[in-house]
Amino acid sequence: MRRKIVFTSNVSLDGYFEGPDHDLGWHRVDDELHTHFNRVLARMSGFISGRRTHELMASFWPTADQDPAADGPMKEFAGIWREMPKTVFSRTLDHADWNTTVVREVTPETVAALTAGPGGDLSLGGAELAEAFLAQDLIDEFRIYVQPVVLGRGTLLFRPTGQPLPLTLVETQRFTNGVTLLHYARDRGAASTSR
Repeated sequence: MRRKIVFTSNVSLDGYFEGPDHDLGWHRVDDELHTHFNRVLARMSGFISGRRTHELMASFWPTADQDPAADGPMKEFAGIWREMPKTVFSRTLDHADWNTTVVREVTPETVAALTAGPGGDLSLGGAELAEAFLAQDLIDEFRIYVQPVVLGRGTLLFRPTGQPLPLTLVETQRFTNGVTLLHYARDRGAASTSR
C-alpha cells in the first residue's frame, strides 16, 4: 500500500499563505493548535519540502527545545522535526543535514519512490513545491488551516492554473483561536469522469 502525499498549509481567508516580504506574523498558532499539529505530524513517515522551507526550518527547530522560553508544544515539535526523515527538493543544494535527503526533480517516478516505503503518510510543505506537485497531480490530501484574517496582499497559496481539481471533504475542525481546518482528499474518480 502506498503512502499518501498530504499538503499542509496555513492560509488567510483571502487565499494568501504569506504576506508581503514573506511575513507569517499573522499566523495564530497557540498551544491548542500547535499540539494538534504535533499529533498529526508525529504520525507521518517524513517531511517533504523545497530548499527555502527546509532552510527556514533547519535554522530554528534543531535546537528550539533548548530555549528556556520554549513551551511544551514547541519542545515536542523540535524532537519530532529532528527525528523525522526529510526530503528536500532542490537543484542547488548538494547536501542537507538533520536526516535529510536531497532530490533534484519532482517527477512521478521520484514521488513514487518516496510513497512506496512502509509507514505513515508524507507531509508536503511549501507553496512553491506544492505547485510543482499539483502540476503533475501528485497530491493526495490537503490539510488547509484557514486563519481568521484578510491580508489583502501577499503570495497566493494556489495560483490560477485554469484546470479544476475535484476534492472531497474529509473533515473540518474549528479551534478556539478562530482557525479552521479544511481537510480534503483528491477526488480522482470525479477527475476521470469529467474528461
